[in-house]
Formats: sequence, C-alpha cells, structure tokens
Amino acid sequence: MAASTAGPPSDRPGSHPDGLPEALPPPVRLPRRRGTELVLLAGAVLISVYGYIEVGLATDGTVPAGAAGYGAGLGLLALLAHAAVRLRAPYADPLLLPIAVLLNGLGLVMIYRLDLATPADEAAPTQLIWSSLGVGFFIAVVLFLRDHRVLQRYAYLSVAAALVLLIVPIFFPAINGAKIWIRVAGLSFQPGEFAKILLAVFFASYLAVNRHALAYTGRRIWKFQFPTGRVLGPILTIWLASVGVLVLERDLGTSLLFFGLFVVLLYVATGRTGWIAVGLLLAAAGAVTVGSLEPHVHSRVQDWLHPFASIDAGEGASQLAQTYFAFASGGVLGTGLGQGDSVLIGFAAKSDFILATAGEELGLTGLFAIFLLYTLLVERGLRTGLAQRNPFGRLLAVGLASIVALQVFVIAGGVMGLIPLTGMAMPFLAQGGSSVVTNWIIVALLIRMSDTARRPAPAAPEGLDEPGGQAGPPGPGSPGDPGEARP
Repeated sequence: MAASTAGPPSDRPGSHPDGLPEALPPPVRLPRRRGTELVLLAGAVLISVYGYIEVGLATDGTVPAGAAGYGAGLGLLALLAHAAVRLRAPYADPLLLPIAVLLNGLGLVMIYRLDLATPADEAAPTQLIWSSLGVGFFIAVVLFLRDHRVLQRYAYLSVAAALVLLIVPIFFPAINGAKIWIRVAGLSFQPGEFAKILLAVFFASYLAVNRHALAYTGRRIWKFQFPTGRVLGPILTIWLASVGVLVLERDLGTSLLFFGLFVVLLYVATGRTGWIAVGLLLAAAGAVTVGSLEPHVHSRVQDWLHPFASIDAGEGASQLAQTYFAFASGGVLGTGLGQGDSVLIGFAAKSDFILATAGEELGLTGLFAIFLLYTLLVERGLRTGLAQRNPFGRLLAVGLASIVALQVFVIAGGVMGLIPLTGMAMPFLAQGGSSVVTNWIIVALLIRMSDTARRPAPAAPEGLDEPGGQAGPPGPGSPGDPGEARP
C-alpha cells in the first residue's frame, strides 16, 4: 500500500493536525485560452487586411475594391475554425490557429500583389477557394476526430494509400520538368502533398512499436549496434523509395522531405544520434548518384553551383540570380508592399520563389518575422509532442511539426542558395491548392493532439485516488498504453 496511508492520522494528507477531517483544496482549473486565441485571430485578420490595402495604395493609389470582401471572408473562415476549436478542443494550444490564419492571409496578399503584375494569370481567387476548402478540412478533423490514437489502427492502410498517391503522377505528363502533378478538367493538384500526412502516421506507428528493437537489439560491431534485418528492412525500403521518387518523378524536394521525416522520427524514437549520421550519409549518397545521372536534377545542381552562368553567357539572369537581386533590392526594411520587381523571376514567383517577394518588399525584417511565425508553429507542434502520454502521439506530433520545418528549410535553403532548388511550396504562403489544404489538416491534427495533452485527467474512480494509484490515462509502456499496440 502507498506510504501515505501509514503513520498517525494527523500525518496523512487531507487530515487536520488535531485529528479532524480537513477539506481537500479545490481542484485547479486550467485556463483554456480561447479568449486569447480569438484576440490573436482578430489581429491576424487585421494585419492581412492592412497588407491588402497597402498593396492597393502602392500600386493604384486607392483602396482595393475587394478589401472589405477579403477581410470579411478571411474573418469568417477564422471565426468558423475558432468555433470548431472552442466546441471540440477547448484546451487546445491557442497559438496554432492564429499563426496559420496569419500565414495564409499574408500569402493571399502576396499572391494578389503578384497578380497585379500578371493580370492574365490571376491566382489569388483560386488560392482563396483552396484556403476555404482547407479550413473546411480543418473543421472536419477537429469535429470528428475525437482521439488521434485511432489513426494507429490504419498504419498499413495509410502507407498503401501514400504509395498510390506517389505513384499515380508518374503516368501523367511532366509539368515544369517534374512528374508530381495531376491535371484533370483544368484543375491540377499534387497527390504527394497528402502522402506526407499518411507517411507520418505510418512512421509514427511503426517506430512506436519497434523503437526498443531499434535501440537495444541486434549485432554490435565496435561502437555501433546494428539492428536485425527484420527491423532494419523497412528503413532501407524507405531509403530506396525516396530515391525512387527522385528518379521517377524528378522531385528532389519530396525525396528530401520523406527521408528527412523518417530520420527525425527514428532519432526521436530511439534517442540514438548515430541514426542521424547514417541518414545523412544515405541521403548524400542518393543525391550525388541521382544528381549525376538524372538530367533534370543535374541541371538544378548546376544552377545552384553557378547561378550567374546565364548572365556570363549573355542569356539574361536565371531565376536564382533574379532572386538574389530581389533580396539585395529589399535590404533591411524592404521596398514596401507592391513596390518590388520580383515578378521578373517568372511563373515561379507565386510558388517556389514567393519568399523572394517577401524579401524584396518586406526586407530582411519582414523575412525574420515570417521565419519567426514558422518557428513558433514548429515549436508549438514539438511542445505538443512532448506533452503526449503515448509513444504514437508523441511521434506523430513531432512528425507533423517536422514536415513543416523540413519544408521551410528545403524551400528557404533553395531560394537563398544553401541547397539546390527543389520546387516545393512554402507552407501557407505560396500558391498551391493541395499544399494549403494539407497544411490546414496538419494544424488541425496538432490542435486535436494539443487538446488531448492539455486536457485535465479525468477524475479517479472511487478507491483509485491514492498517490501512485491507477487513475489517469495509461503511460508509455503500461499494459493499457495504446502506443504499445501493434499497428
């Protein structure tokens, strides 16, 4: 029996020093922070509307005619999402939703600004429709997914669906050199975007079950311990699949994202830094091999190594060179919204290179603010993972946050010249229907899990309220821990 029940009555918790029964302190009421979330949402909508008006004043000298409609539409979407969170996830993290609304709103402003320079190719109205659809998925996930641990039951179904989504674009014509799009009836979408979430579910489920085997079993050679082939097989399969995506779809970004996601989760599951070194070596070997043999990837690498070669050859500035000029033109404070020339980058200014528009018109200060928003989003996702009470939830939250972090790193690194260009969309900021929908689903899952983590534990049944008793949710490794279940 617990030690707290031993000794004289006056020594027991809840007993008065004179032996009289003492009332227990009232339970602590945890703050829900929904009011804070509503205030932050109002700020996010106002900042976006101000940016929209600023673009109109800078380009035409008048307030855009659609400013009121844009503000009302964005505000309505934010309120609907807030109502869903207030109804089904009252203890959720109050920062996640306002950050997503602000990034999405800023993205719409920048796409609208680029539309003014290319009126024959307007993208902002379509992006607003996709954003509305993304918020619809967000509300559906928050309302109907009552417990994220249900997803663990569908781990192998998730990976099968993810593989189908990755393979299907191979049979469609390449767009801009990459076979990652499906175009039907004038509409196009990127199935690989949805595969990211499905693969995160599978990785989290597989590693939650096999984390001990990966960390403590297998043959030891010198200072390194290698797991058995049965456990190591899926890792090598994932590496081969990522290289296969790189070869067949010519999509360097997706390949890096998938493999990076698995390496991060492998490290979190086992706590072994050696897996990161092995992952980096395998990724480097695959990238060097494919970069040498595949023409499209090889050209991306050459552009990265020699961004001004086209100028030297008298062919004008390449997209990467135009990006550098845009950053230089922006300086510290930027030229101001609507007053830059990043549209010279070409068709990719609304997707891959939209960060260059931010750098030119908002300057280094604006870029820091945008990166701070992404950092907060990833940090709150990782915090949600650390607070989870089961391995699957912990790994899934870390995986979803890592997807956002890896995308930002891969895109920002490519645009700024740190790594070769990859052709991915900046989360929430860039034009891309399937991308914005996927990112809204990621935020919805993180909000759902943060509510579970921050929600007070249910009251203990009668007789199970002793210290160290059986009340509360099962912890990692306990017999009732769902994270121990086989996927």
